[in-house]
Amino acid sequence: MTSESKSKPVGWSACVAAAAVMLLGAVAIHGASAATSSQDLLAANRDTTVSPAHDFFQYANGGWLARHPIPASESAWGIGNQVNEELYLRKRSISETAAGAGAVPGSDSQKIGDFWLAAMDTLRTDQLGAAPLERELRRIDAIRSGVEVVEVAAFLNRQGAGCLWSFGIGQDDMRSDVIAVFVSQGGLGLPDRDYYFNPEAGVVRARTEYPKHVARMLELAGAEPGEAQRGAAAVLSFETALATASRKLEDRRDPYKNYNKRSVAEVASRLTPHIAWRSILDGYGLSKVDTLIIRQPEFLTALDSLVMATPVADLRHYLRYQLLSTYAPYLGHALDQQNFAFYGTILDGRTTQRPHWKRALDAQEDALGMVMGKLFVSAYFPPRTKARYDKLVEVIRDSYRERIAGLEWMSAVTKRRATEKLDRMTKKVGYPARWKDFSTLRINRDSYAANVRAGIVWQFDDAVSKFGKPVDRTEWVMTPQTYNAYYNASNNEIVLPAGIFLIPGLKDDEADDALVYGYAGASTIGHEITHGFDDDGRQYDVAGNLSNWWTAADESSFKARAEVMSRQFDLYEPLPGLHINGRASLGENLADFGGVVLGLQAFKKTRQYREGKSIGGLTPVQRYFLGYALGWMSHQREERLRARLLSDVHAPAKWRVLGPMANLPEFYEAFGIREGDPMWRPAEARVRVW
Repeated sequence: MTSESKSKPVGWSACVAAAAVMLLGAVAIHGASAATSSQDLLAANRDTTVSPAHDFFQYANGGWLARHPIPASESAWGIGNQVNEELYLRKRSISETAAGAGAVPGSDSQKIGDFWLAAMDTLRTDQLGAAPLERELRRIDAIRSGVEVVEVAAFLNRQGAGCLWSFGIGQDDMRSDVIAVFVSQGGLGLPDRDYYFNPEAGVVRARTEYPKHVARMLELAGAEPGEAQRGAAAVLSFETALATASRKLEDRRDPYKNYNKRSVAEVASRLTPHIAWRSILDGYGLSKVDTLIIRQPEFLTALDSLVMATPVADLRHYLRYQLLSTYAPYLGHALDQQNFAFYGTILDGRTTQRPHWKRALDAQEDALGMVMGKLFVSAYFPPRTKARYDKLVEVIRDSYRERIAGLEWMSAVTKRRATEKLDRMTKKVGYPARWKDFSTLRINRDSYAANVRAGIVWQFDDAVSKFGKPVDRTEWVMTPQTYNAYYNASNNEIVLPAGIFLIPGLKDDEADDALVYGYAGASTIGHEITHGFDDDGRQYDVAGNLSNWWTAADESSFKARAEVMSRQFDLYEPLPGLHINGRASLGENLADFGGVVLGLQAFKKTRQYREGKSIGGLTPVQRYFLGYALGWMSHQREERLRARLLSDVHAPAKWRVLGPMANLPEFYEAFGIREGDPMWRPAEARVRVW
């Protein structure tokens, strides 16, 4: 997952797919024999001209990266992309079969097949252009006041446009058994607030090109050139004001500061007197909602004033652009290409788009992911694979239980509570136990954009329908064919989709335990379990409620130890003038470190570790660390790296390898790291949390 969803459930943390990989039916959990392909995989990926003591990431992955440059259509390339290539082929096969099956109207196959056919009919999409948005554009043109701006923004947000604010429905942080309504800062066209202010040269270039792009989009939708340029300047000015009122990335990680429950009447009268929340909620079908959880109250107050102070004509341009930007990939060649020219090239560094069929599958995934999931699991994910990784989860859970028991800095009472939370952490492996009913979603062959909109509106209304009902803790946020994984604090659960159990080039018996425990046990399972105890997840109790279950002394000790990691990552400077944000990325960095520690402890119980035999000149422990690095084997363009440094809570892949390694004595011993080596960190500067 590359970006934060507007309706993201409360308290969940996702692994970016570039690292969260496991093997599809790779090997029995203990006692696997090493095979030639496994040996060749780790050996062939290395760059042996680089010492592991100087740059372990380059040593582990540099050989593969040198042989696999980033394609023009991609902003990054790595093992995750290889996995996704296989997923694309499988989903295409399912879609083409469904399209030619003559499926019963309303069936899963009919929806999949018709979406595919409409998406692939590029001639009709070009002919329609922006026509599928005619109703929405007319509503924008008819706006005559700031109050109407707010009304239309609410209407557009139901269709995914993301205007002015972010709106979400999910579990209440304080009461995980209750569904709540959330309002957060939002409404920006650039990746995050810092893109509007940061003086770094690449950011300045993006900020300079942005209004040119907005102007061209407005022109393509019918505006005269001069009016389009004035509108683009107004859009940048308005969004800059929104960014000024927005909280920084690191400040959005404090769950208490971002939990402000207010009555609807209080929000309307005190925070936003010009935003009729009661009317908006009633229009969404949420007439029974009497309280809102406001993530950033100061943002809403500033937003209210800005809307009233900004000329209505400027706000019409803003709403028009937000709508066009959302639907541009589905509105024909001209809008699609202009949208790509900015977001794909200026911000991501790509020079060509992915093939249209892949982009069609991406859109289908957003609209019909769970429908595809049923067909995908039936075809590609046998029960024996699910059972195998159910077992590996328990192996890693056992290791964490042992780690907690042995922590010298944690008191007995906190250990007991932590162990209870760990024991009751739910695991979801492969696919949902119960499939969601999509029978009311209508998909046909008439319009690509209309099908995309139907999926967005259906999902919005489905979220609305949950209010006032018992929380369904069996529901999945990710689809089975997703190459990713997540921890959801509100459910105290880890979720490992079937798609993450793929790696190209290996068969069932071709991976030794060292590779599996580093690759799957550490970078995925251990990582997600650790999220339950990172700087954010640790603040939720065993039932998924925001509640402080730590003693004061233990909490203080944890914060001090975590701060060591925050300072460590603050020092990393992937681009001149742009450092990793150690505080914003702290949760992911703690989870990476915890995952490596847990995977190693579990691996030490295997026969391969006990026997200590080298394979391909590598000891078992060396192979374990190389297996972990394999999960992060990727490189990215400078443009994408810049965007991630300013908007993502995940550190770049290279430093997700270097950071944890520099804190592990076993790594130092395995590769002979000595004082003075670039990978060396003084003992007193190393992180000691788990």
